[in-house]
Amino acid sequence: MTMPREQRRVFGEVADAYDDVRPGYRAEILDLITTYAGRMPRTVVESGAGTGKGTVLLRSLGVPLTCVEPDPEMAALLTRRFDGDDRVSVVVSRFEDWNPPPGGVDLLASAQAWHWVDHTRRTRLAAEALVPGGVLAVFGHDFGFADAGLRAAMHAVYLQHAPEIADRPGRPVHTLHPGAFDPEELRGSSWFTDVEEQQVETVVSYDTARYLTLLSTFSPHRMLPEQQRSRLHRALADLVDARGGVVEQKLTTGLWLARRLS
Repeated sequence: MTMPREQRRVFGEVADAYDDVRPGYRAEILDLITTYAGRMPRTVVESGAGTGKGTVLLRSLGVPLTCVEPDPEMAALLTRRFDGDDRVSVVVSRFEDWNPPPGGVDLLASAQAWHWVDHTRRTRLAAEALVPGGVLAVFGHDFGFADAGLRAAMHAVYLQHAPEIADRPGRPVHTLHPGAFDPEELRGSSWFTDVEEQQVETVVSYDTARYLTLLSTFSPHRMLPEQQRSRLHRALADLVDARGGVVEQKLTTGLWLARRLS
């Protein structure tokens, strides 16, 4: 019997494409984290490390980094990327099932993945993974459009070919936290304090082919039946080609910081 696909685990189907087209993170994000922390962390854990888009940034701290990634294909690519690097270790596990080291770590980070952790437990699990005064850093890209006209035209294509994943008020498709992560859960927590939010904006250009590859790495697209996804992508390709063959993605990188209470 074929097991149903789990949305949080579809990224491994396109691990190489994900690694190729998903944008990384500017050094400014790490500067904001270390400034907030007030000191250099001695140990770091990354939840949902994927193929290493956030890992590359965190590795530049030069301290031991444990990457927890549930998908074997994503973890395999991540392991190859950091092969021979004795400061980076990869654990194939859900964050919910991972056991933190005794005493905890100084920094727990999650890039584009915290919304996949069980929302009923993640704040407590984060606190249990951190030393008193340790920092939780949740960050990721909200994918928007520099051209509002193109955005409107694309929305019409979605409504025609895949209305179930079209943007809706309060439910954007390609955001960091599709209805699953609310920083208020940190502000209302008895485990965390000093919650802050920062944003960094960047524009990244994709030609038609690379833009379709990018779309193929988003879980709402991956969950569509293959024929429907193909029709949608052909229609989007025709639209982009008719408007010059380039999509300028406006990335708003959100960063949420919180400190574990001592």
